[in-house]
Amino acid sequence: MTIATTAPPGHPIASTRTHRLTTANRATAAAELRAVVAALVRVAGHAPLVDSARLCTSELVTNVHRHTGAGLVHVEVVLGEDEVTVRVHDDQPRPLPGPPGAGSAFRECGRGLAHVEELTDAWGATYYGGPRPTSEAVWFRMVRGGRGAS
Repeated sequence: MTIATTAPPGHPIASTRTHRLTTANRATAAAELRAVVAALVRVAGHAPLVDSARLCTSELVTNVHRHTGAGLVHVEVVLGEDEVTVRVHDDQPRPLPGPPGAGSAFRECGRGLAHVEELTDAWGATYYGGPRPTSEAVWFRMVRGGRGAS
């Protein structure tokens, strides 16, 4: 796994920190990345958001592993004073699935994005590369005291 840390342009390091993680798209990627994201969120002083950040990161990385042929998974964690944003990037863009269908509450899989919806204050997908996207990032944002706080 590769880890890089930078501050975005125009943001002082004291108020916002950006961490970029990269690992191979393999069965252990979700476990590896959720552990690092949880540690970063905890150390940044957002302990009430750790469990939700861990689960949402795991869901998004698992989707990359199960549903793409991407060789690498990239995760960007932006830690602000009052919020956390996590972006999971891959180079195999695909449309997001629709809402779970009837009876889906009893299925063992397919509820990942529903969990992300329940536990975050905002989430979505960003596609890169114009009309024929070459990559995507599925992201979520959690704020102090928001939906993901435990």
